[in-house]
Amino acid sequence: MAVKLFIGGLSFSTSTERLREAFAGAGTVESASVVTDRETGRSRGFGFVEMATPEDAEQAISRLNGTNLDGRTILVEKAKSPGSGGGDRRGAGGGRGGSRGGRW
Repeated sequence: MAVKLFIGGLSFSTSTERLREAFAGAGTVESASVVTDRETGRSRGFGFVEMATPEDAEQAISRLNGTNLDGRTILVEKAKSPGSGGGDRRGAGGGRGGSRGGRW
């Protein structure tokens, strides 16, 4: 079963192919992608790599986390699934226009 990894701290010049190459030494790469801004097409400085097995994923984390890729120190960790929490929930307590003092 494939395991998705989050890769943070990427150089803006790192391509999807370069990301794939960097992780191929740690195991079988199912997919790789650098996340880009929809409007500008420029890298947002992070991406995802899907490793073929949990063992390949662990190998990639232990080998590549904190290493240098294209001049930047990268963070490699298991990706959190959408909806797993971890972030603040916008809208909790107040909602729309909550602190406008009754102006609207």
